[in-house]
Amino acid sequence: MTRAWRNTAIVLFAAALVVGGLVGEKLLALTGEAQSQLRLYTELMHLAHENYGDEVAYRDLVYSSIQGMLRTLDPHTTFLTPEYYDRMRERQQASFYGLGILVSMRNGQLTIINPIEGTPAWRLGLRAGDVISTIEGEPTDTMTLDEAVSRLKGPKDTQVNIRVVRRGLDEPLDLTITRAEIPQTTVRYAYMMDSLTGYVRLTDFARSTTSEMSDALERLRGEGMERLLLDLRNNGGGLLDQTVTVSELFVPQRTMIVETRGRVANSYQSFYSENSGEPFAMPLVVLVNDGTASAAEILAGAIQDHDVGLVVGTATWGKGLVQTVYNLSYGTGLALTTAKYYTPSGRLIQRDYSSYFDYYTHFDNIASADGVPEIPVEGPEFSTDLGRTVFGGGGITPDIVVEPPDGPTMLGFLFARGAFFDFATEYANRHPIDDPAWNPDEEILDEFRAWLIAEEIATAEEIEEVFADAEARDFARARIRADVFNATLGPVEAHRVVAAEDVQIQAALGLFDQAAELLNQRRSLGKRQ
Repeated sequence: MTRAWRNTAIVLFAAALVVGGLVGEKLLALTGEAQSQLRLYTELMHLAHENYGDEVAYRDLVYSSIQGMLRTLDPHTTFLTPEYYDRMRERQQASFYGLGILVSMRNGQLTIINPIEGTPAWRLGLRAGDVISTIEGEPTDTMTLDEAVSRLKGPKDTQVNIRVVRRGLDEPLDLTITRAEIPQTTVRYAYMMDSLTGYVRLTDFARSTTSEMSDALERLRGEGMERLLLDLRNNGGGLLDQTVTVSELFVPQRTMIVETRGRVANSYQSFYSENSGEPFAMPLVVLVNDGTASAAEILAGAIQDHDVGLVVGTATWGKGLVQTVYNLSYGTGLALTTAKYYTPSGRLIQRDYSSYFDYYTHFDNIASADGVPEIPVEGPEFSTDLGRTVFGGGGITPDIVVEPPDGPTMLGFLFARGAFFDFATEYANRHPIDDPAWNPDEEILDEFRAWLIAEEIATAEEIEEVFADAEARDFARARIRADVFNATLGPVEAHRVVAAEDVQIQAALGLFDQAAELLNQRRSLGKRQ
């Protein structure tokens, strides 16, 4: 194995060194300079392995040296370990085999956030707030979230044994669950906010995204939708082909969606809308923020450049580097930057990354006092189809900037301890709620305050200080209501509560008249053409 890893080190290093020297699985011939550098590298690795003052594996030396080398290129060229490569490919598939639960680590406990309707977990009655304490007899409190999730997944029709701790029950539940196919859902929410307004939350772009989006839009039209709020906040991107086909649902026929430009000839590509169906033809508002990246920026940029919708929120991340994934030895891969994304108007999506600190912290993208992002306004100007000015300089600058409020900062420690979620799920177990009009009153808020003290989450003095603030009390009531609905009425009703308190969503709902006017101007342009 040691000899194999020495050989692999040479192959992996060479693959990254020649940048694109893989055609299929064949490595192109190396230059004399590259060969001499490889000799230096293998000599260094051998000396470190044999003479370092502690035990060090060849694998660790290889992986760390690759990571250091790739860091000199750009922030998104990435070496994919076998474990990460498998997870990446799984995320891009339309389904996997598992139990059908959304889980998170809460206070060091593997906690069910929501069972997915129709899945094995849902049929066995698992609930939001249940804690999975063991998987196949092994405690989960020593596992990372990724480790726990990987153990819950497995081949179709195989079984996994878990122990579930539920508040209100004296004894844990020992369950054996048979794994089944679980759809990967990228359209997280799709519902009517009122009699006219459809809402769609798109979280990323995977194999099933276009069909999910098409189905959601068709269903909402059947429910009376005449305008759409498309939420792309914190959508980190995904598959380019799905981005193009989703964009085709919104932009005019035979218009550009995105262009890629790189160093080599085949990296220059233009992607156009080839959808022959009916145009979207509804007022459209798109919500974005600094978590909107890559493929989601392509979609937002195409909608903005073709004037088919208003982009609202805060400036997007600015991730416009195209990664081509190459298969390497031992189940590893290389996501190599081979080009850059440009919007139809010619804007480069990629933000400057000469400072990795500024790039990852967004320290260089702070809005000015009047709420207008400073950096994009200083960038080059471009024009949309209607001649509206849009700004380059990285990312997508919204047509209308709406900054999210900080919220009551004194409640942060309650979120960190999972207090709202835990109290709400415990309350829902004792008081099943089936009325969407239910709202926590002062008596329930007092019960919550007593619960916080009994659970030793905060002292009576701290609670008194926090809840003396009216904003904090209102926020707590809304959060409890949302988490109770999540446990009883489902995630859509929970999201309705969250949306009612979401400043950016509420601001977007007031902008449909402007979106309608933009759409009318777009129609006039189409007639003139």
